[in-house]
This record gives sequence, C-alpha cells and structure tokens, in this order.
Amino acid sequence: MHQPRKRYTDFAAVRKEIADETDRETGRSKQISPVPIHLSIYSPNVVNLTLVDLPGLTKVAVEGQPDSIVQDIENMVRSYIEKPNCIILAVSPANQDLATSDAIKISREVDPKGERTFGVLTKIDLMDKGTDAVDILEGRSYRLQHPWVGVVNRSQQDINKNVDMIAARRREREYFSSTPEYKHLAPRMGSEYLAKMLSKHLEQVIKSRIPGIQSLITKTIAELETELNRLGKPIANDAGGKLYTIMEICRMFDSIYKEHLDGVRPGGEKVYHVFDNQFPVAIKRLQFDKQLSMENVRKLITEADGYQPHLIAPEQGYRRLIESCLVSIRGPAEAAVDTVHSILKDLVRKAMSETHELKQFPTLRVEVGNAAFESLDRMRDESKKNTLKLVDMECSYLTVDFFRKLPQDVEKGGNPSHSIFDRYNDTYLRRIGQTVLSYVNMVCATLRNSIPKSIVYCQVREAKRSLLDHFFTELGAREMKQLSKLLDEDPAVMGRRTNLAKRLELYRSAQSEIDAVAWSK
Repeated sequence: MHQPRKRYTDFAAVRKEIADETDRETGRSKQISPVPIHLSIYSPNVVNLTLVDLPGLTKVAVEGQPDSIVQDIENMVRSYIEKPNCIILAVSPANQDLATSDAIKISREVDPKGERTFGVLTKIDLMDKGTDAVDILEGRSYRLQHPWVGVVNRSQQDINKNVDMIAARRREREYFSSTPEYKHLAPRMGSEYLAKMLSKHLEQVIKSRIPGIQSLITKTIAELETELNRLGKPIANDAGGKLYTIMEICRMFDSIYKEHLDGVRPGGEKVYHVFDNQFPVAIKRLQFDKQLSMENVRKLITEADGYQPHLIAPEQGYRRLIESCLVSIRGPAEAAVDTVHSILKDLVRKAMSETHELKQFPTLRVEVGNAAFESLDRMRDESKKNTLKLVDMECSYLTVDFFRKLPQDVEKGGNPSHSIFDRYNDTYLRRIGQTVLSYVNMVCATLRNSIPKSIVYCQVREAKRSLLDHFFTELGAREMKQLSKLLDEDPAVMGRRTNLAKRLELYRSAQSEIDAVAWSK
C-alpha cells in the first residue's frame, strides 16, 4: 500500500521491497514498528485469506534493541490476537519443549476455549533422531480444539540458494509422504493443507458472522445517513441551484413556524393566553370609578353645558364622560398587540433553532431572522393602527339604542318643573355615572371580542401567510456572489460531508455484496 500504483511480478523484488520498507521504517536497526506493510497477492493458486505476519515473541533484548522490546512485541501481538474475529496461528518449533511455547501460552490467555487457535508445528525435519512429533500432531501430547498441522519450511541454506516456493512445497509433500512416522498423517500435513484449512475455517466463521455483520452495517448506514441529514445537502454550484437551496431552507423554517402557531409544536397557545387572560384582566384593572367619581362627573357635565345648562339630558356631558373612559382602553389594547408581537418573535427564534438546515449557514440564518423580525414589526404597526381604530370608533359613535332603553327622569321620580340647576344634585349625577359605567362595560365586552380578532387578522394570520414574502422578493434580485455569501458553509463541515458520503457509499456496496452472499448460501 505504500506503493499503490506499482505491481510486482517477481517475488525476489517483493522480498527486497519488504526489507527496504522495514529499513525505512525502523532505520536499519533491529527495532520493531507497529506500522504494518500491506501486500496483496493476486493468483489463481492462492486461497482467499488475509495473513498477518507478526514478529516472534522474544525473552531478551539483543544488541541494538531497547529494553522494552520484549513488552513492545507482546503488546503488538496482543493488539491483533485479542480481536474476536482473528484466527490465531500458534507457531511452535517441534525441536523444543511445547510446555515452554510462548505462542501457546499467549493464545491460551486470549482464547481460553481454543475456538480460534490453530497449532502449527515447524522444524519437524530437524528433530533429534529417534524422536518424532506424532503425539503432538495427533493431539495426545497437547490437545487443541482444532487439529495440529505440521509444516516443513525452507532451511536457511535453501533461502540462500534461492530455492523457490514451488520446489519447497514439493519437497515438503515428499517429506511427509516418505517419512514412516508421518506417512499416515501426510494428507493433513503441510503448508498447502494449512492454507486450505484456514481458508475453509475463515469461510465458516464469516458465514456465522454474516447476520452480525449485516446488523452492524445496517446500523452504521443508518448512523451515517442521520449524520449526513444533520449536516444538510451539499451546496449547488450554479445561481439557480443556490437560490433553490435558500428557498427550500426558508420554506422548511416557515413550515416549522406555522406548526408552532397551529399547535403542532408548542408555543402558539401563548397567543390565546393573552386574549383569554391577560387582556381581559388588564381591562378589568382600568379604574373607571376615578373618571366617574362625583366630582369628575359634575366637572365634565358642567363644562360640557357651557354658559347654557342642558334642558333635558346632558348629552355632551355623557359623550365626554364616555370618551374619557374609553380612551383608557387604548393602553390594554396596545399592550395586547405588543405582547402578541413578542410571542411571534420568540416563535421565530424557536423555529430557527429547530430548522437544522439554517444552522448549516450562519449568514443565511441571520438574514432570515432579520427579515422575519422586520415583517413582524410591520405587522405589529398595522395591527396597532387597526386595533386602536376599534377603540376610536367606539368613542366617535355611541350606540343610540342603549340610551333609548334608559328610563326617563319622570319615570324615576324626577320633576321636570324643578329648576334646571336642581339636576346637578348628587342623586342625579350618581345616576349619570352609573349609566356611563354600564355603557362603558358594554363597550369593553364588545372590544374584548373584537380586539383579539383584529390582532389575529393583522399579526398571526399575516405571519402565517407572508412572513418571508419581502425577503423572497428581495432574494430574486440578488446576484450569484450575494447568494454564495448566504450559503457560507464551514469548510470543515463540507469536508466531513464528503467523507461521510464516501463511507456511506462503501457501506452500501458492502451491504449489497454481503446480502448477495447471504442469499446465495
């Protein structure tokens, strides 16, 4: 893999490159490196197998090696053989005591049941005369779950003479078939048998792990898709694509905002709370009794009469008293408009935080927020104008039927023959105050229903209908460079999205291949 574009056809060149790369990595010393050298071999004469050639376990450091070399090698070996999917080849020389084999010892530690450990016995041909390894190979001396396999490798002399592997394998077969002690074991001895056995075992392990692998791949694909969705779609290069992306993100935000108002998401209920609780309470707190105190009624009635007292009923006095009371409703009406405005702005902030695509582009997020707030400000101003008009309408024209239904003074015991100035007595003024209060209460009940309608029509309805209309109109006139500024995505996010997309493609490809294998089996 350190020369991905170069292919080798001569194994002598392969050996030399491995030696050279080792020297480059370790500096021509006897040290070790955890960096692996990857070599892929393509041939019709090899099995499907990945072999990891680890350094042999050692007990002491030789000259040129650090004192930690013993532990370093063991840690490196353990990092591989501890993996549950790893098949362990515990290689031990036949001319040494198996009880002292470091390979068997460490294999037992990481694989106590021996489910993935294969014993390999080397140097059988170098055993002392009169001794053999039959007891070990037949499992009587040291039993493993899988049978032992004996191999005869090239000697150092053969390596020096460049004896090729084909000749070495032929000599290995001849050794087992011609040696009386191992003749009966010959069919399951040798490197070729070991390779086939390992390949078959690996296939069986893979088959047993396919459901787990499928589950893991499916889970990983779902995680990658979720992460990609969170990061958002890649940005288009052309102006039309950029404009479409911006419009789609704005529509997503607008849709979430409407869901808050319509009750699909929380928040819209606060508007109703203003109409059902805050606004009526504010009206009830208006102190009409101050405007309708005896002194104030006498003052306004007298002032309204001017130089000539009223003859029958103080109409102008009534109007001034009613107007002075109704004008005070403007305060709660304006407060209701402003409170709903604040709620609508809060829902904009909430909808923006819930629109994941806006988080992808900070500049667009700011512009959309500003555009929404500006629209809400215009709607608030229009709503306030119309709402106050409702109050002013009540001041400008009184409901005549209310006064026509009032009893006349004579019916109430009044005496029209009395001096006109007698009508300014306390009883008379008190009755005027009560009449005005009844009328004002009637108007308050009317406004309590009509003002919320005005606010909803001018603010809530308009916010649902045209929150970003001005922004969309302005957006259509922007040039390519301005659109690009709105989609100012973090380069790190763009790189992560690309990497995730590549990983997702690989996992989907793996999923298809594994599914095909699973179905075929």
